[in-house]
Amino acid sequence: MSSGGSAVRRRRALLPASVAALLVALELMVLAVPAAAAAGSGFRCRPGSRPVLFNFGDSNSDTGGMAAARGWHLTRPEGRAFFPRPTGRFCDGRLTVDFLCESLNISYLSPFLKALGSNYSSGANFASAGAATQPRDVPFALHIQVQEFLYFRDRSLELIDQGLSGPIDAQGFQNALYMIDIGQNDVNALLSNLPYDQVIAKFPPILAEIKDAVQTLYNNGSQNFWIHGTGALGCLPQKLAIPRKNDSDLDQYGCLKTYNRAAVAFNTALDSLCDQLSAQMKDATIVYTDLFPIKYDLVANHTKYGFDKPLMTCCGYGGPPYNYDFNKGCQSKDVTACDDGSKFVSWDGVHLTEAANAVVAKAILSSQYSKPSLKFDQFCRV
Repeated sequence: MSSGGSAVRRRRALLPASVAALLVALELMVLAVPAAAAAGSGFRCRPGSRPVLFNFGDSNSDTGGMAAARGWHLTRPEGRAFFPRPTGRFCDGRLTVDFLCESLNISYLSPFLKALGSNYSSGANFASAGAATQPRDVPFALHIQVQEFLYFRDRSLELIDQGLSGPIDAQGFQNALYMIDIGQNDVNALLSNLPYDQVIAKFPPILAEIKDAVQTLYNNGSQNFWIHGTGALGCLPQKLAIPRKNDSDLDQYGCLKTYNRAAVAFNTALDSLCDQLSAQMKDATIVYTDLFPIKYDLVANHTKYGFDKPLMTCCGYGGPPYNYDFNKGCQSKDVTACDDGSKFVSWDGVHLTEAANAVVAKAILSSQYSKPSLKFDQFCRV
């Protein structure tokens, strides 16, 4: 497999095959990830344009929403690599979404739930740590995030109608990019409680929630969507630290094959869903980006990116091989962080370091892993 684009085409060709053939093909795909994630050159919007971005997701793209909602006072080492203070991000610095904002020359997205110090002129972030698609009516599931957006939009337009200053006008909402990065928590929860075949059978309700979110946004005037698949779940130290009888499920890079096979299967189904939505909403633009090969490559070819510890957390407890303890998070008092996070892929066992997020963002910007292969800044509008 030479690129993310060819990976997508191969997965699409598998969809009509029997279930048994599909499972075999998915496992082969996990082992045949591209050797490199091509780096983008840093795309910029046209002069005079005003890009607007709205994001929906979980902790991978939460810029402080859950911390604000729960009143969490995170302390260092969170944020140390860039801000250099804690911002509510579960990372030592910037997230992938932050780098994408930089590529558009806009400010980092303020969380919708952050009452003070927020700037919504370039969009808003509805992502919340721990979010999933199901149950749909609990805080802060994808459905609730979409409802929060509709409230935000209606209130913004109401202010403008009253002659006051609203952060975004009607044209801004219509031309904005709506990015969705969710599903990891759903799939992980299933894998923790069910055998593989039953996990795959539980994907349709998850996909139905993502479909409902896109259709709801579309029916309310949104036209541009950027949807991310999930990453290499089997390479997360949190999953690798689960006690196991033997190492028969580990691949050549030390990742769990079953978890990764499920991630690829989920992405295959999500890719198909995006095709269906594109066919139904012909005047909308829907881009699907496969994050699995990008994030798997961080481990498989870690030395190329300067990483020394691809399967070990920087901020954790317990030492090698994974430095992860289920009872001690990065904020625990007796947990220490590594000296140089840029040498690690994983920040806390679940989330990437800033250095790894930078690689992921460059790969997204390259458009090599997206279908259709569109540049991220194409959604900028004057």
